[in-house]
Amino acid sequence: MLALADCNNFYASCERLFQPSLRDKPVVVLSNNDGCIIARSNEAKAIGIKMGEPAFKIKHLIKENNIHVFSTNFTLYGDLSKRVMSTLRSEVNRMEVYSIDEAFMSFKDEGRLEEKALMLKQKVAKHVGIPVSIGVAPTKALCKVANHIAKKHTKTGIFLLEDKKLIERALKWFPVEELWGIGRKYVKQLKSIGIHTAWELCQIEDNWIRRNLTIRGLKLVKELKGIPCFSLEETAPRKKNICTARSFGKEIATIQELKEAVSNYAHTCAKKLRKEKSICNKLTLFLSTNAYKPKAKQYYGVKSFTFDTPTSDSMEIVKASLDILKKLYRDDCIYKKAGVIVGDIVPEEQLQLHLFDTIDRNKRKAINQALDNINNHIGKDKVKLAVQGYGRKWRLKQEKLSPCYSTRLDEALTVLV
Repeated sequence: MLALADCNNFYASCERLFQPSLRDKPVVVLSNNDGCIIARSNEAKAIGIKMGEPAFKIKHLIKENNIHVFSTNFTLYGDLSKRVMSTLRSEVNRMEVYSIDEAFMSFKDEGRLEEKALMLKQKVAKHVGIPVSIGVAPTKALCKVANHIAKKHTKTGIFLLEDKKLIERALKWFPVEELWGIGRKYVKQLKSIGIHTAWELCQIEDNWIRRNLTIRGLKLVKELKGIPCFSLEETAPRKKNICTARSFGKEIATIQELKEAVSNYAHTCAKKLRKEKSICNKLTLFLSTNAYKPKAKQYYGVKSFTFDTPTSDSMEIVKASLDILKKLYRDDCIYKKAGVIVGDIVPEEQLQLHLFDTIDRNKRKAINQALDNINNHIGKDKVKLAVQGYGRKWRLKQEKLSPCYSTRLDEALTVLV
């Protein structure tokens, strides 16, 4: 048996954790640059706030209902996620961290499954303070169904989906659009032929599913039938691409400000590569204007570069990015977004030097390692490349950012006795 633990309204719950006065009150969290709604408490959902809705369009709802609004605080959310996962891992033998707020766990050889799930839920609530729902079932896909039921339709936040008749009842009720991995395109296709529930999907022939929903769709259906197809991935698979892309806090016209932004994005990609002990063969840079200003001149530029020798060196990746930027930049445009993507990623132990490579890679590796160690100890980007700049006028707009309560001493809560 497997179990899926999913944090309830995770971002909103993180904000509430250090502000208990917000409990039972509507809370929403905004996307980068305070643009769209990306997280809602149950109270905000009840008011009618929709996921992905632009914040400026619902200003009246926010004001009328006294909704508490926060900018995304990924430092806080990431730290609390680690604490939740660490607490869960201490009680199970095998676990897969599926996302920032979800984890699959093995309940093999566990006697009383519901008691185990309830104990985990209570321990996370006590040790971290984040509410979780847990669905228990024979396969990952059924765990997703069980977790949905646990979260929406139980008081305990626990649901066991083991009995065949109970599974059949659940699938006959479960909407096909809520299924794990079924996107809008497939939902539309399925509904066009009269498939509205998970049970109806399970009645279709395998050949049709393979042709129309790919092999992954077929595996999903088999999992719904109780046949395990997706195993626990205890070690995260190596990423195929790493992307750092942001909309600017304000629109940018000058190449100097673009250089700062692009350099920072490229450096972030390089750091992520080193953290995974990986190197990349390819780099792609893109620039775009503001698509929501149709009267302004529109431009989307993208260009790639292939390294002679795979690398994770910040200096090398930043230099390549700036070389591409010079070719993409147009002085008749005003830019809203840029992004750096590193691809064709391989493990660093598979490094194959180019015949005419002239870089002292051992020296560069030592420099990058020292840079990472210093910044890990005293704070992000305390030491950086000069081209990354100091003005950062392009940085994200986060007007409603909460403190990093759990990672910065100067922002920790003060208790008055």
